Amino acid sequence: MPVKTMICVPIFRPNLNSARLTADKALKLGADILELRIDALQDPDVQEVINFIDSLDGRVIATNRTAREGGLFKGSEEERTEILSDVAGHARFVDIELQTEEKLRSRVIKKSGSSIVSFHDFEKTPSVEELLEIVRQEKELGDLAKFAVMPRNLEDTLTVFQVLLQMEDTIGISMGDLGGYTRVTAGLFGSPITYASLDGGSAPGQLDLKTTRLFLDKFTDVDR
Repeated sequence: MPVKTMICVPIFRPNLNSARLTADKALKLGADILELRIDALQDPDVQEVINFIDSLDGRVIATNRTAREGGLFKGSEEERTEILSDVAGHARFVDIELQTEEKLRSRVIKKSGSSIVSFHDFEKTPSVEELLEIVRQEKELGDLAKFAVMPRNLEDTLTVFQVLLQMEDTIGISMGDLGGYTRVTAGLFGSPITYASLDGGSAPGQLDLKTTRLFLDKFTDVDR
């Protein structure tokens, strides 16, 4: 049964001034929540990031990705996770990667009101069984599970739906052009959040906000 899928627009900007322009535009065009990519900010000031999140009434997923997970953060893991811990109490969700060192990951999750534990594979799509195990691990740790994988063929994209049908509170994405359609259809299979781009995406295969909004309004039970 379709769920109320929230549309999230990632904000991937070098400073908070340009991030503000993107945030305001995205919310005006129908985004439900925003993902602040802290790793894209140049020399981010934690208090300024907190003020930015507060100004958006907390309608933010705070994310700080390393290069290994498709991000830009170049500092140490301690520095990366400390930033997330500091802003955690202000954001709607904090996204922390499953592969983060347990002690650091746990600190971020404990500080979060709600957490998304995520997994990324930019080369392939693991089997249904492997992804189910990954999601089980994520759900034991956080509030929502997330996996984003790269398809090599159409069958790989269907793997995402097979997992979503078996797991609640799980965000599933098949990346790239081949998997792009899963970003709007995943809500039909229970995904609570989907990601859409505005003025360029932050991940391969993201569809634009207008297309995603039109599809969800027509085919799923989504509140504006």
